[in-house]
Amino acid sequence: MRILLALLLIGLTVAGFATGSIDTLAEETPGTGTVAVPLTAMPRSETCLSAADLREAVADKRVIAPVAAIRAARQVIPRAEIQRARLCRNDETLVYFLTALRRDGQFVHVMVDATTGQVTGP
Repeated sequence: MRILLALLLIGLTVAGFATGSIDTLAEETPGTGTVAVPLTAMPRSETCLSAADLREAVADKRVIAPVAAIRAARQVIPRAEIQRARLCRNDETLVYFLTALRRDGQFVHVMVDATTGQVTGP
């Protein structure tokens, strides 16, 4: 009986998302000022480096480690959980684009300069 009820609930949820009657929490929010990046400003996936290229750039000391970029982002948005970090090209420079989930359920995008470790904002 529990399995049938769970399957029914999952089916109704999927149907709700498919029809658009249920919104997700993954919408862009203004955030905390200068760190919020509009979704249109996020890089396309073809401008981002692969995991192997990221490791090579860190090993060659061309960019800071992703952990350092995460630390810099946490200085700006404390108590947020970092969901994703990507190393991408942006105007002939390399930057980390980080997606963080705040405690209020809102996603915030942070851009960190990959060579200096400074938060550059949108």
